[in-house]
Amino acid sequence: MKKTLYSLMLQDEVVREVDLLAHRLGTNRSALINQILAEYVNYTTPERRINDILSAIERFMAPSADLIPFFAPNSSTMSLKSSLEYKYRPTVKYEVELYRGGGTSIGELSVIFRTQSVPLIQSMTEFFRLWKRIEDTWLAPRLTAPAEYALYDGKFTRSLAYPGQDCTSQELAEAMSAYITLFDRLMKNYVSGRMDAHDVETAYRTWLQGTDLYL
Repeated sequence: MKKTLYSLMLQDEVVREVDLLAHRLGTNRSALINQILAEYVNYTTPERRINDILSAIERFMAPSADLIPFFAPNSSTMSLKSSLEYKYRPTVKYEVELYRGGGTSIGELSVIFRTQSVPLIQSMTEFFRLWKRIEDTWLAPRLTAPAEYALYDGKFTRSLAYPGQDCTSQELAEAMSAYITLFDRLMKNYVSGRMDAHDVETAYRTWLQGTDLYL
């Protein structure tokens, strides 16, 4: 979204209070004034929408014992921590980054893991490749734009597509929360050996049939 430089005459006392509030909120003077004016004229800025979505994800996930959310207000990213049921219980971190606008996606989901266990690395890599194959088969035809995937050393990423319908911040947050919860549950079951590739695909198809918001 285009931004233009404007000159405003403001009282020094007002500016001082704005700066103090901006510091507490982790933002800057211009961003805070922009947000205050947007709220006054009932306009939702991209930054506010991102904040609303991530705040809602945090609320949805807070009661979960499996996924622990971490979100700093006025940020475009958040993380969720999960533990694998595997010997020393290695940690998996999910990072959600949302974009202000433009492009073919609304953001990106990253799955980050650190381990020295070769069998676990192989199992995780197998699951990530399985997940992409399943989504290429069952989800891709429903998306407005193809999802982009990447697999690095200890990191798996997936773009989040624009939904094919108008939806609220709450609905987007609920859809993202459900997707991450599904991914985490099936990944843990696969790595632990409780589910094989066929089981994962069946569970994914069942979930997909019960949702109408695709990312």
